[in-house]
Parts: sequence; C-alpha cells; structure tokens
Amino acid sequence: MAELTQARLQDIFSDFIKTYRDRSGALKYRERVSQIPISGAKSLVVDFDDLSFYNVDVAELLLREPDESLAAFKNAAYEALRVENATYAERIRNELTVRIRGLPTRIELRRISTEYLDQLISVAGMVVRTSELRPLAVKAAWRCKKCGHINYVEQKGIILLKPRRCEECEESKEFELDPKKTEFVDYQVIRIQELPEELPPGQLPQTTDVSLIGDLVNKARPGDRVIVTGILRAEPETALAGAKYRLFRSRLDGNYIETLGETPEKIVITKEDEEIIKSIASQPAAYERLIASIAPAIYGYETQKEAILLQLVGAPQRVLEDGTTLRGDINVLLIGDPGTAKSEMLKYVARIAPRALYTSGRGSTAAGLTAAVVRDKTGMMMLEAGAVVLADQGLACIDEFDKMRPEDRSALHECMEQQTCSVAKGGIVATLNARTAILAALNPTLGKYDPHRNLTDNVNLPIPLLTRFDLIFVLRDVPERSGDERVARHILETHRKGSFATPPPISVDLLRKYIVYAKRINPTLTPEAEEKLLEYYLKMRSVGDASMITVTPRQLESLIRLATARARVMLRDKVNEEDALRAISLMERMLSTVSVDVKTGRVDLGVLHGRPLSERTLLETALDVFKSLTGPEQKPVDGKVFIEELIKTGKFKRQDAERMLQILHRSGQIYEVRPGYFRKVV
Repeated sequence: MAELTQARLQDIFSDFIKTYRDRSGALKYRERVSQIPISGAKSLVVDFDDLSFYNVDVAELLLREPDESLAAFKNAAYEALRVENATYAERIRNELTVRIRGLPTRIELRRISTEYLDQLISVAGMVVRTSELRPLAVKAAWRCKKCGHINYVEQKGIILLKPRRCEECEESKEFELDPKKTEFVDYQVIRIQELPEELPPGQLPQTTDVSLIGDLVNKARPGDRVIVTGILRAEPETALAGAKYRLFRSRLDGNYIETLGETPEKIVITKEDEEIIKSIASQPAAYERLIASIAPAIYGYETQKEAILLQLVGAPQRVLEDGTTLRGDINVLLIGDPGTAKSEMLKYVARIAPRALYTSGRGSTAAGLTAAVVRDKTGMMMLEAGAVVLADQGLACIDEFDKMRPEDRSALHECMEQQTCSVAKGGIVATLNARTAILAALNPTLGKYDPHRNLTDNVNLPIPLLTRFDLIFVLRDVPERSGDERVARHILETHRKGSFATPPPISVDLLRKYIVYAKRINPTLTPEAEEKLLEYYLKMRSVGDASMITVTPRQLESLIRLATARARVMLRDKVNEEDALRAISLMERMLSTVSVDVKTGRVDLGVLHGRPLSERTLLETALDVFKSLTGPEQKPVDGKVFIEELIKTGKFKRQDAERMLQILHRSGQIYEVRPGYFRKVV
C-alpha cells in the first residue's frame, strides 16, 4: 500500500464515507456527515473497526502513517460535507477534522517508546492536569513592512514560522504579524497518568502530556479516566540562546478522547462469576460471611468491618430535577489507640476497593488532597487534581487525619458533603467532581483515648468536619486477659502459617468482584423500611428536653445511605425492613460509644457538636456568674475571682472552673482587656 498516492487514498476514503453500511443496512457515515451542519459540529467521528472491515490495508496504513492518511480523510470528509451543505463546509473547512476511535490495541503509558513515534496509538489514563484555553495560530498572516503585502504561512509545531521572503517584493527580514487576519483554533494541554490499578508495585506512575485542539478542548477534567487516541510526537527541548538539546520529550497530539464509564474496567465479571455471586447472596448468614471476609488478617472489630463493607458498596447518588444531588457515599472515621490496626485496615480497603487511593495526612496539603492551580514551565496555568478528585467514584483512605494542618483539613468540608471541589485561582475558576467516600483514621490527642472525657476533647478535629462523618468508631486498647490471649494467638498463628489464621469465607478476588457487581444495583426504599427509619428518627428526636441536641436530618440521611448500602450488599433492588433495622443497629452501636456524655452517662448528640447538655448547663451558669461580677458599670472581671465564684456555686471543681474560663475566652464570648482581667463581648 506504500505506493498509494494522496489522490487515490482520498478516493478510497470518499467511497468509504459514501457507501459503508452498518448491520442494519443504513449508510452510517453519510448520515453522520449530514448531521454535522445541524449539530454545529466540526468533526467526523469514525470507528476504526468499520474502516478495518471496509479495507484492512488502508486501516493499517492509517496507524502507520496517520499524518498523510488523516489529511486525505479530511479532504474526503470536506467533499462529502460540501454536497450536503456547501456554505457550512466552506465555513469550517480549516477546522474540519476526522477523529478515529476504538483502536484495537491499547498501549500502556509506561510502554510508550520510540517504536511508536509518528504513529496513531491509543492509551488509557487518568487526567491529573488541565491547562487554560489558549488560541493557537494555524495560519499566520505576516505583513511585509516594505510593501504592505500579506503573506500567509501554514503553522506546524510550537514555534511560530515566518515567511522566507515576501511574495511581492522578495523582502526576507522585515515582517510583522497581523493578528486580525491570522487564523486561530482553541488549544489546551492535559496531562494523563497511569491508572492506579495498572501501576506495578513499587513503581512511580508514568505521565504524558496530550495536546488538544478544536472541539476536543474541555472534553476532560482532572480526575476523569479517559482513553486518548493520538499521534505520538517527539519535541526538542530548547536550551539557552535558541540551541536545542539532543534529548527530546514525548507528547501526544490528541485526535479523540473517550471518557470511561463508572465501572472500573480492569475487573471483568463473567457469567460464571455472576452465578457464584448470586449464590453467595442467597445463602443463610450471607451478610455475616461477607463481614468476616473483610480484613481477615485483623482479629475482631466486627462492627467496624460491617461499616467498611457498607462503605465499599455505598449507596447510589441521586440527582433531583433541579440539579440537587443527594450524596450516596458513606464517610467513616476510626479513632484508635496506637497498635489497634487502624492503618492496616485502611491499607486493606485501598487494596480491595475497585477504585481507591491511600494517603497520609502528615504529608498532605489542601492542594494535594483537593485541587490546585500551578504554572507550567511554558507559562500556562494548569489545573491539577488532588487525591480526593482522583479517587472520584471510588474511595479515599486518609491516615493520620489529625496530623494535617487546620487550613488544609478545612478544604475537605465541601468534598465530604457537596462532593465537589471548587478552585478559584490564577484566572481559573472551576468545580471538579469529588464523588468520593472517605475512610479516615486518627490517634487521640493524648495518645490514648480517655474514657472520662468526651469525644471532642479526645480528638483534634473541628466540629463541622466531625459531623460530616456518617459513622465514627473508637478502637480502644483495654488490657483484658482472655481477649488479649485470642488476639495474640491469632497473630502467632498468622506468622506460623504464613497465611490467614482463619481462611476468609470469600476469597479476596471474588470479594472484589462481588463489590463491583453490587455497586450496579440501585435499590429504592419500601414503605416498611421508611416507617422503621421514621419511627427511630422521631424516637431519637423526642429523647431529652428541649435544650438537648438530638439527631438531625443529617443522621437520618446517614441511616438511609446505610440501609440502601445493605440492600446493595444483599443484591436486592428494594430496601426492606431488615436493612433498615441493621442500619439502625449500626447507628446505635456508634452512638453508644462516641455520643455518651461522660458526666451524665446518657446519649447526647451534643457531644458530637462539642456542647453536651451538661456542659451547656454549666456554660449558662458561668455566664450568669460573669454577668453578676461585671455589674451595671461593666467593669473588667478578675479571672481568679471568677474561678472562685464558680467553685462557690457547687457545680464546679477548681479544674472545671479553670477550664470554663479557657472555653469562654477561646470561644470569643469574653476577651482579655489586660493580663488576668476579662470583659464580656457585647
């Protein structure tokens, strides 16, 4: 086929557009060409399989010599479009492009080598950066300063080419660019990175830049998983004084971008797998067997493993008619003493989840977790995705959550509730998807969890962030002989066998397939389940007196997510009464540990908000005492006198009174006018 002329190649492509019929007998590409003027499109998308079926030699030539083949294809598409609509064809003549999709072979990013230079290839990856849009000159208009004649020069590559000499007066030096007569197209650069599940162990992820022009710009956002079809180029690195290095960098000239769907592509579920998965769900005690298969190397923690199982499966995200989204992802927080296997649990989830990323809070910043705007070496502003955005439609495991700086941690507020990530910096204003479930772990403030202090006193987390977690669990290391012996025997047996002490009921590979299969189901609430959830919600709302903080609609939504996730786990399309009761049971187990006011021994949701009823009562007493000490003339109050007066009420010990003074000062209700003297904020 090497002897094919450009004209002959164009004739073959023209014949393909005019005569190719699909299985239904329709003229597939004539119909597509006729739709171009109607839709205002500027490209014709061609399926590679169709071209290969029509003429396998020409299809192979397209892969080997894409520049010449696509130029001929473009001319053929222009001629076909001119028959349909000559005016529109002339208007978009320079912008018209033929885009090829569905190449038979997909090359891994780390396998790209000089073997594929100037060939049409297809690669899959995750978009980690996108640049701002810029105009790219495709046909530069140069005005001769001597005679005023306009010389047009077709542009290729990144360097702006001047005319060698003027067409009228033979001038070779004095030219100036005429921007108004120069033809431009939209230009954008994206950076794609290897998919996390394709990354070999211990290897750094490979990246490559993709140049997009015309109607391909803004097709992909950071965090999107894409298949890119393009021509591999080698670009020289420019040194000082215009010299070029011998070392080149590779780049893809994008021809077509396809955004991958929701389901992870690497996990293939066969008919046999589907039968096995359905048989597991139909067995007695299937739910307990699935829980026992989560992190089998870790002994105990059945409640936490149940929560993680529901988090892995999650609930479907629902979008209302007005665009409001109802979050389906479940956020879980583990607070534990050192050595309680928190990190091991997070790393297990990062391995088992179909799409997950693991990161540590100690080395993470707001930009690294969410998104950032950075300036590329070419001077272009690039939008770069962080861990939560890259884990979109998956799970982000964040260890050492308390070690992050407060300003970095606050960036997660929007991601955890609205499931988006907004950036406004460097002229780029964007909102990225962050539909990510978050599993976080942290150590208590004093090293070990103090059961005599409330939750907010034990953790270094702001209240708004704490309330965004659906489930919070405390893992305590309490010495107890029989329990310690069981854990120790489990660890010793695991080391002796070099395998699980107790083999999991469901293998790791099958469990991963089970999770992927379960995530395809979209259960709906039944009236019976609704009634159970409503009954529990109203019961919890009526607990305590009017001043007590009870459950809020946020907890009700958490219950709905948990019940829906359990229906998914059991492969049902209806959330039944049993699912609602298990969700309520899980919520009650959480509340009985983290929401108990240590002073009253009662469940009080105010603990999660940093103000249990007992403390709010003491706060009111303290404010009354402070008000009586200030008197009508609003004089400053001596801190020592205030502490003594609090002790006299009989409600405070000295330590509690000193702590109350600190709380009032820290919360901004009083301020220090001079050392040791305070005044109330009016």
